[in-house]
Amino acid sequence: MKSPFTQLLKQKGILVSDGAMATELEKLGVDTANDLWSATALLTAPGKITQVHRSYFAAGAMIATTNTYQANFAAFKKRGLNPEQFQQLIKQAVDCARQAQSSAKVPNETLVAGSVGPYGAYLADGSEYTGDYRLTKAEYQAFHYLRIKALLAAQVDVLAFETQPNFTEVQALVDLLATKFPHITAWVAFSIKDPQHLCDGTPLAQAATWLNDQPRIKAVGVNCTDLLQITPALQTLKKSSIKPLIVYPNNGDQYDPITKKWQSKHLSPKFSSLAPQWEKNGARIIGGCCRTTPGEIAAIAQAVANS
Repeated sequence: MKSPFTQLLKQKGILVSDGAMATELEKLGVDTANDLWSATALLTAPGKITQVHRSYFAAGAMIATTNTYQANFAAFKKRGLNPEQFQQLIKQAVDCARQAQSSAKVPNETLVAGSVGPYGAYLADGSEYTGDYRLTKAEYQAFHYLRIKALLAAQVDVLAFETQPNFTEVQALVDLLATKFPHITAWVAFSIKDPQHLCDGTPLAQAATWLNDQPRIKAVGVNCTDLLQITPALQTLKKSSIKPLIVYPNNGDQYDPITKKWQSKHLSPKFSSLAPQWEKNGARIIGGCCRTTPGEIAAIAQAVANS
C-alpha cells in the first residue's frame, strides 16, 4: 500500500507542517490548563479546532496534525466516556482537520496526520520532557491501541508518534503497528534532552538506527524542543538515519508542568532565519510545536519556497 505521506514528500521535495494547536485555542478562549490540555476543545469547542487548522493551511502548511496528542482513552475514561464515545471524539478531531483541508490553497497537496502523544502526556506532569516512566510493552500497547484504532477508522493519512521521550515506548508503538495495523505508516519525532540523547538517556543515533529497519516508519526527527537544538540534532540524525528527517521545535519558551503555563523567552532567533539552515542539514519536513503561530509557519513556508 502506497503512503500518501511519502508520495507527497516525493512530489514536493520538502513539506511544511503546521504549528501549535493549544496556543491558538487559548487565544480563542479555550482553557487548556487541565489534564486534557488542548483536547479539552474536543468536548467544548470543536469549531475552534477547525478554525485553527484553517489558519495553518492559510499560512502555507501542507500537513494538519489532529488535536489528539492528549486525547488518549484513559484520560477521557476519567470523564465518563466509553470506548464508542471516545472513538466518535477522535473521529471529530479528524473531521475538524478534514473540514479545514478544503480551505487550503491546493487541498490535494495536503495531508492529515493523526497525532499520538506519549504515555507521559497522559501523566500531565511534564513527563514527555523526561521520559521518566516505565510500563511493560503490553501496557504501552494497550494504552495506545484505542486511539490508533480510532484515528485509522477516521482515515488519517499518516500517524504522528510525537514528543516521544522513551525509547522502549517507541519500540512498543512500532511493534503495535506491525502486528495490528500493518497498512498504515507513521513518523516518529523524539523528545530530546540534548542533540545527542532522548529524554530517557537513549542515544539519539541508536534510536534512529533501530528505526532504519522499521518499514512502516517513513520519517524520523525531533519536536517540541528549543529551536536552537534542531541543527545539532539534525547533524546527529543524518549520520545514522536513512529516513527523511522531520523537525518541529517549539519557539524557545519553557513549560512549567506545575502551573501548566509557559515562560516566555523574548530573545529567541526567528524560524525564518533557521529553517534554511535546517533544510541544509537534511530536514525534509519542517513545522512548529508549542507556542508557534500561523505567522511562524508562514515564515517557514516562505523560507522553504525561497530556498
